[in-house]
Formats: sequence, structure tokens, C-alpha cells
Amino acid sequence: MKTALVLGAGGFIGSHLVKKLKEEGFWVRGVDIKKPEYWDTFADDFQIYDLRDPRNVEAVMRLEGYEGQPLPVAYHRYPFSDALAFDEVYQLAADMGGAGYIFTGNNDANVMHNSALINLNVVKEAVQQKVKRVFYSSSACMYPEHNQLDPNNPNCEESSAYPANPDSEYGWEKLFSERLYLAFARNYGLTVRIARFHNIFGPYGTWKGGKEKAPAAICRKVAESTEEIEVWGDGQQTRSFLFVDECIEGVLRLTRSDFEGPVNIGSDEMVTINQLVEITSKIAGKKLTIKHVDGPTGVRGRNSDNKLIQEKLGWSPSKPLEDGLKQTYEWINKLVNNN
Repeated sequence: MKTALVLGAGGFIGSHLVKKLKEEGFWVRGVDIKKPEYWDTFADDFQIYDLRDPRNVEAVMRLEGYEGQPLPVAYHRYPFSDALAFDEVYQLAADMGGAGYIFTGNNDANVMHNSALINLNVVKEAVQQKVKRVFYSSSACMYPEHNQLDPNNPNCEESSAYPANPDSEYGWEKLFSERLYLAFARNYGLTVRIARFHNIFGPYGTWKGGKEKAPAAICRKVAESTEEIEVWGDGQQTRSFLFVDECIEGVLRLTRSDFEGPVNIGSDEMVTINQLVEITSKIAGKKLTIKHVDGPTGVRGRNSDNKLIQEKLGWSPSKPLEDGLKQTYEWINKLVNNN
């Protein structure tokens, strides 16, 4: 039986990843500062730890726990007698959220400090514990702002990352951490895999409170509305949105491949935010007027360039946006209307 450690397992993507790994037969330890909010964890062992503290990272990455300290109760379900390094470590833990959290500027210090500390701790301990391979989840937010000014023709090809000019401090931290993992790979022989996520969405994720991403926010607004829906900006900004199941598929394929990355994991089906509203309204069977209001919008255009992932992995996402939105809207609509 193989073992996996998922850091950030209380989050949206992490909780889905834990579920998939369990379906594959892994023994899985999940770690986060909180448990999943909208469903139970599927992990064999879920531990609440703040990964900004290096002692906590050491504890969770050691299968035997701290030296001289009692083992977690869940450890005794672990089917091996010898202390082994994890076969796969997935590092998704970060301080992040949607545009309302990332692009206001009010959270920049915490975003950079918290996420950088986590990655500094994880990559060092991965070398110490001789883990077999580490996946790091970067973000499309690290791409240069100047290549994303035209909403109809953004450039997010992997090779376009430099000269660097991310549009947010969140993007700068992601870029720094990419380089951090690659440096440890060069200097210490750590096997790393890096993906740049493009707007992952689906059920069981944050859908209210200010940290939700655009698809969840739009689904919530449509579910709550009968006549009008508010959209930040003019709604002509473009994005692509990837359903979480395909994100997980891409993560596993990349992690187990011979390709280091970084590589985009995202859909190349680009839509405007106004079109996102129209698709969601159609799914809901509603005719809603869009009211454009001031608010953080990020770059004008962003779309996943999938040439490299298709070349290196022989695979790229293909699920239509509307199919994923149907599943997401159905879940959020039930929560909004308590049915």
C-alpha cells in the first residue's frame, strides 16, 4: 500500500484530492488548520496543524510522529510497522481566496508571509525526510500582467513567465515558491512537480464570505436572485474555469510523470464574466439583468495555454464549462435555499 500526505486537505481542492487518493487505495494523511467545511474528510488520518510552524511540518511529515511523543490515535490504523517516507506529498496549503481577498491589497502581507513560511518549511522537511516526490500547486496569478491586458488574446504560455510581473502579491509569492522548489530539486535531488492552476471550481468549495472564486460567487448570486445580479467591473474580463475533477486528474498525471513542470492545469474554454453569468442563469432557468458595480477584477484576460501539458502528458482538460457549472450550481442552490 502506498502512502500520501496532503497538505491543505481541509481546503476545496485538497479535500477532493484526498478522496481520489483513497479511491486509488492509498493510505492518506490529511493536514490543515481546519477540517473540510462542507463534507467529511476521507483521510485515514486527519491532523489539525498550523504549517507555518516548522515543528508541525516535521511532525506531520514523519510517519512515526515526534520522537518520544505519543503517536496520534489514527496512526495505529497505519498498516506498516516500519517508519517510511511518504510516497507522494501534495502541497496545496496556502493563504488565498478569490478576487475579493487577493486583489484588494488589504491581505497582501498575510498572503505572502503565511504561504511563504509554509513552503519554506515543507520543502526543507521533504529533503530531511527523503520523501519520494512533492507536488506544489502554483497559480496562473504568477503570469505577467502585461501579457493579460487584452481580454481577447491573453498570453499564459508557460515560457511567458519571465520577465516577471504578476498582478498581485499572491502571484509574486507563487512565483517565489516555484523557484524555491526548483532550487531544492537542483541542490538536494528532491523530486518535484509544479502546476499552475487556472480557476478551479466545483462542489464542496467556498461559496460565500469573501474568499469564494467567481464561479461559486456567480452561482450563489444567481441562486439568490430573481431579477438582477451584480458583477464587478464591466464583465468583459475573460477567464477560463476548470472543474475540480479534471484538476485532480491533471495533478495525479503530472505528479507521477517524468515532467517536472511548471505546467498549466486549466481549461482553455475562455469566457467573459458576463457570459459566465448568462450560462449560470440558463442553468437556473432564470432571466436576470446584470448590474455592473465597482470591485476588484484582476487582469483583463486570462486563459490556460494547454500546448505544453498535451505535449508532455498526452492529456489536457476537456470537460465543457456548462457541465461543471450544472453540478456546482445544483450544490450551491441547495445550500442557498436549504433544500
